Amino acid sequence: MTALFLKISRILDRAAVIACGSAALVLVVMVLVNVVLRYGFGTGSIKMQDLAAYAFAVLVITSVPVCLARGGHVRVEVLSERLSPGYLRGADAVALVLFLIPLFGLVIWAGWNDLTYSWSIREGAVTPGGLGGLWLVKSVLPLASVMMIWQGVAVVLNPPTPVADAPEVGPPETFVPVPERPDDRDALHRDGAAS
Repeated sequence: MTALFLKISRILDRAAVIACGSAALVLVVMVLVNVVLRYGFGTGSIKMQDLAAYAFAVLVITSVPVCLARGGHVRVEVLSERLSPGYLRGADAVALVLFLIPLFGLVIWAGWNDLTYSWSIREGAVTPGGLGGLWLVKSVLPLASVMMIWQGVAVVLNPPTPVADAPEVGPPETFVPVPERPDDRDALHRDGAAS
């Protein structure tokens, strides 16, 4: 059962990565085309602006489960670097039950009536002459919320491992002391000017 759950989790993750990549590509192309049209030819397209906005919404919403699946979510590093992996897994399980599931369950519940109404009228563009299909974009939020809950459970069952080739993130190699007293600042400037 766990293996099937994790397999579905990987499929959902791949779908979210494809959605993020596609949305990012559409966003970049639409913004570039809009800039060229507006400043190069003195014209523009409201539909292309709407498509860029839709792509941005999809990118932001679908990137959240992708981040969670890769362990990119926020943790208090002071605590997490000192705790054992077993304890962190337990903390993730508690956070899943107390925060992630209720929060994203609330997102689904609170937006459900708006989503069903949007689907019933096939909600279109907010601006005149804009791109239709806003109801499809609104559908991404509950889908991403379900994916977040699913990925949260998957992270507890099988925590992500760090990428082997990923660069270490740490303090910078150089440190410039900040003088504490005003007269120290003058000395620092004199020393810096002399060298």
